[in-house]
Amino acid sequence: MANVDPVTTEIIRNAFVSIAKDMNATLIRSAFTPVIYEGKDCSVALIDPEGEVLGQSLGLPLFLGNLEICVKLIAEQHGWDYFKEGDVFYMNDSYMTGTHLNDSTIIMPIFWGGERVGFAASRAHWLDVGAKDPGTPVDSHEIYQEGMRWGPTRLYDGGEPREDVIDLLRRNSRFGDATVGDMNAQVAAGRTGEKRMQALFDRFGADTIWSARDEIFRQTEAREREAVSALPDGVYTAEGFLDNDGLGSDPLPVKLALTVTGDAMSVDLDGSASQAKGPVNCGITQTIAAARVAYKLLICSDVSPNGGSFRPLEVLAPEGTIFSAQEPAACGWYFSSLGLLIDLVIKALAPIMPDKAAGAHYGDSMVITVAGADPRNDDQFYLMIEPTTGGWGASRGRDGQSSLINNVNGSFKDIPVEIFESKYPLRLTRYGILPDSGGAGEWRGGNGTYREYLVEADSDLFLWFERSVTTGWGLFDGGAGSKPVVVVERPDEEEVLELLKVNGVKVPKGTVIRSHTGGGGGYGKARERDPAAVREDLIDGYVTRESARDVYGVEFDAEMNVDTEATARLRSG
Repeated sequence: MANVDPVTTEIIRNAFVSIAKDMNATLIRSAFTPVIYEGKDCSVALIDPEGEVLGQSLGLPLFLGNLEICVKLIAEQHGWDYFKEGDVFYMNDSYMTGTHLNDSTIIMPIFWGGERVGFAASRAHWLDVGAKDPGTPVDSHEIYQEGMRWGPTRLYDGGEPREDVIDLLRRNSRFGDATVGDMNAQVAAGRTGEKRMQALFDRFGADTIWSARDEIFRQTEAREREAVSALPDGVYTAEGFLDNDGLGSDPLPVKLALTVTGDAMSVDLDGSASQAKGPVNCGITQTIAAARVAYKLLICSDVSPNGGSFRPLEVLAPEGTIFSAQEPAACGWYFSSLGLLIDLVIKALAPIMPDKAAGAHYGDSMVITVAGADPRNDDQFYLMIEPTTGGWGASRGRDGQSSLINNVNGSFKDIPVEIFESKYPLRLTRYGILPDSGGAGEWRGGNGTYREYLVEADSDLFLWFERSVTTGWGLFDGGAGSKPVVVVERPDEEEVLELLKVNGVKVPKGTVIRSHTGGGGGYGKARERDPAAVREDLIDGYVTRESARDVYGVEFDAEMNVDTEATARLRSG
């Protein structure tokens, strides 16, 4: 195999990432549904012939390293020779991919000169895959209620589409044509990866590319092992609770023991809740991916993930727990436990990584779904699904971000108000940052978000809001962020409902839905915060005057300047 100079290695390293970015752009620009082309609920990866990541674009961090595992699972079932030139595979089985059935994985082998040189893989959220309720049911208690479940299935055989399989996908979705449209967008992303990869091989040849790959993997592994080796050996623990399983259970424990030994690290989830009746479970593949997200936040976060990443990391989860669910466990809202897991890994390592660790964030996707008939469009069925933003935790020297999407969703975007109101019979009447919702501290936790929706057609409401039991905790005496809440006010009714998880609640025309998401945890003692920073927070609307005085111990004069004498008295009291 050829020796490759450092410059060529860097060119090829960046080419792998650029190919993944081109794939992602193709997917987003070709998609049919707003959850993908506006929300960007998707992720792609370029993978080598042995199933190792070459490049991954911006997307959902929760899928970090997950797509490569799916390629390896197909090979384990059928062997590597199962992949033929022109094939396209589809899979969504929660116990294989780890996620819910709406997350559709499409994998395409890439050939050059008759040899398989890699795979183009993508995952995107399909709006509806035939569940008992539109989208993803909140009250499912077995996977058979959550839609059509597919193991690895050929959509294209040797370059020819399998129209019978594609027709089956179309017929089993409430949005059949859009489903096939989003499928084709993923196929197009794969074709883009194929063309770009073949062009790279035409330019450099196989020997040079594989030598560069081996060097990239070696460098990455060496850097990560060096970073882990710098940590003190030991066992570090953390625990928290999910609110419930969506069906009214008691809070569910999430426990982890993180062990550092030399240049290796393991995350053991023994002691976490057994798989629940409700849909908070996930497959082990996704648990591994979530642990990788937490690891990457702290270990060599400046290096793009590749096949050399995560080699120092081992993830253990007993079968039959919420983190390694077995059939027929429901998995529709699998990510709630994983967002908590990511925060807990950081909490466990905070005592030995105080300069990198941050307080917990608001913790969940906080999803609002509204469905019904749209009178503006001949009563055609519509389905609006929207994760909402909240506050992230503060770290040493830095306040937490306000109104940011949760840690599992990464580059997921809000649907613009103009698109939102043109697509759905809903109006967004208020939207902003929620004051005082971030945890207090020397560095303040990020604030949550408030949103108010006016329903303009008789519809059904589905909610999945989490982390009211274990809110965004602070670090080193930092305060906790606020809890989430959703208020539903129907017209001509005195009753106001305060809700977090509901499935198919009737919301007639004129109903107002108000959501508040939680804040992130603070870092350090609140009364050690710079009074000038508290003043800026007050001016920006992040804290109220009462909070500035009572929590931070900062008083202001009539011109909104810090009253230094009154502040000194407050802080000494």
